[in-house]
Amino acid sequence: MSGPFPGTAPPPPAQVLRDLLAGVGLPAELAANVSLTGSEPVLPSSFAVGTVAQASIAAVAAAAADLWTLRGGRRQEIAVDMQHAALEYRSERYFSTDGNPPGRVWDAIAGTYRCGDGRWVRIHTNFPHHRDGVLALLGCDYARESVQAAFDGWKAANFEDAAAERGLVATMMRSPEEWLATPQGAALADQPLVGLERIGDAPPQPLGEAERPLGRLRVLDLTRIVAGPVGCKALAAHGAEVMRIASPKLPFIPAAVKDYGRGKLSAYADLATEDGRAALTALAKQADIFVQAYRPGAIAGRGFSPGALAALRPGIVYVTLCAYGYAGPWAARRGFDSLVQTASGINHAEAEAAEVEGPKELPCQALDHASGHLMALGAIAGLKRRAVEGGSWHVRVSLARTGRWLQSLGRVAGGLDCPDPAPSDDLFEESESGFGRLRAIRHAALLSQTPARWERPSVPLGSHPPRWPDRTA
Repeated sequence: MSGPFPGTAPPPPAQVLRDLLAGVGLPAELAANVSLTGSEPVLPSSFAVGTVAQASIAAVAAAAADLWTLRGGRRQEIAVDMQHAALEYRSERYFSTDGNPPGRVWDAIAGTYRCGDGRWVRIHTNFPHHRDGVLALLGCDYARESVQAAFDGWKAANFEDAAAERGLVATMMRSPEEWLATPQGAALADQPLVGLERIGDAPPQPLGEAERPLGRLRVLDLTRIVAGPVGCKALAAHGAEVMRIASPKLPFIPAAVKDYGRGKLSAYADLATEDGRAALTALAKQADIFVQAYRPGAIAGRGFSPGALAALRPGIVYVTLCAYGYAGPWAARRGFDSLVQTASGINHAEAEAAEVEGPKELPCQALDHASGHLMALGAIAGLKRRAVEGGSWHVRVSLARTGRWLQSLGRVAGGLDCPDPAPSDDLFEESESGFGRLRAIRHAALLSQTPARWERPSVPLGSHPPRWPDRTA
């Protein structure tokens, strides 16, 4: 396979794990305590999605175990199976409530269309305001046939630009070479996979002993779709007290509430109101980690920028996710996993490997799930830095930089011939939830001393008051 990224076989997962740990300043030797079983391919793809899933989940577990030793815990063994990890990357497909499957996720007109110039575009219309904006721009009815007819009169690049100008989400399919030649693709070359920057002074804050790696540590989860909720769910799996903050006015995706809500408290706070901002301010003063994944500038515009939080709560670890990176002309653009796959050459390369026409998606939302685990990894690394040397810290992850990482790992020969797997019964766990009996994929990381688990059931948004529970209760 030719192109700007290697077409050679992916590196061993253990090497990928070591690189992830070293990238956030953690000892690469932590990987020696991790058993990685299985091999590519485990999902039908020419990309190393199994390696990415296994290594990212293992990195969070290894970082959590390392933090636990800092808190007086014992060294422990960790095991992650590649297929289990890959299936956890598709957990939103497999959960059920009272025996009922997740149901339809994608909007009726979402997806890819060929434009009049022969190029392809992808539109994301799962939220009503995005859908209505696209229909208004195209001047067509809410039906795939009508949308396609409208696209016949557009050039793909012109539609991409017009959509971005209106705050909509759509991208033109590019080859990897085309993406790297764009100013945004070039800008990613200088951005780390997981950015970790000191943004304020604070004395070292020892974590104290705890039964679990992240026990008694508080996380504010201001995320909505996949990557952020997945990252905060990973933190909850290792014992963090996570509170998800949602606006009662914004739409959410059910899977992001039911599956990714495991282990979390859930409260409403409307940041457009003085009361909502006051509630979040009070919560942030007692938080250890603040995670946000709204469009660039949105949370800062409400008074909760990294600098503002570092002043409000010295020692905070502030985690930010964006779509296309933190520098370059697309830095402020909205985006989702599927759109980044299309823009950055992943859909093009996958289609080329499959010898099919038009965009071909990865077999899971790998950029979302990987970015979520990278956010969790950076957060834990920030906690360790805070405990040892002090300071407030800013962790930055982007979907496009995660995609560049996936592309840099090479290609899996014959990967598209892999049968599409179905999870076996032993990979599921069951619990009562706020939606009924929840059956869902259990966490893929197995830790010998502090087993990963979600202590709280998933609940509907706004089920709890916006205040931390009394720890003495």
